[in-house]
Amino acid sequence: MTWTVAPEPYDSPVAAALWRAYYTEVSDRWYQLHEGRPTDPGELEREIAAHSGADLVPPRGRLLVARYGGEPAGTSGVRLLDDTTAELTRVFLYDGLRGRGGAALLVAAAEDVARSLGAGRIVLDTRGDLVEARALYARLGYTETEAYKEDPYAEHWFVKELRREG
Repeated sequence: MTWTVAPEPYDSPVAAALWRAYYTEVSDRWYQLHEGRPTDPGELEREIAAHSGADLVPPRGRLLVARYGGEPAGTSGVRLLDDTTAELTRVFLYDGLRGRGGAALLVAAAEDVARSLGAGRIVLDTRGDLVEARALYARLGYTETEAYKEDPYAEHWFVKELRREG
């Protein structure tokens, strides 16, 4: 089986299914940790609708979808925060496909998109309980930095300088 990564419209059925899976997982992890319960279904629907991904479109962003053996497997997104800084978001793989190199491919593809948008650096935020994500970013050359935005769920912020390819 092989991996492919390609742009995908944020509102395609594939992107919507992956966003729902991503958001359900990170939301349920937070609520289980902090309140001992899964996400309330109504809240899940409101948050999914409120964060559609409409900012992950050209010319200032892009959503990428990874496929494993041709089947949708995960996502990453990039959006410009300013003319030189891009933000990495929505890095996700279905649980059964983790550990096969797909996350590193998604991040590398997102970095390529950020470069193509003119960014010289890329930033991201994540939570403390998402230890797998923090380990991935550190392994891929991201370093912890100060907060670049306020978000009630962000506890760790990372940055990576992007070198021009070629």
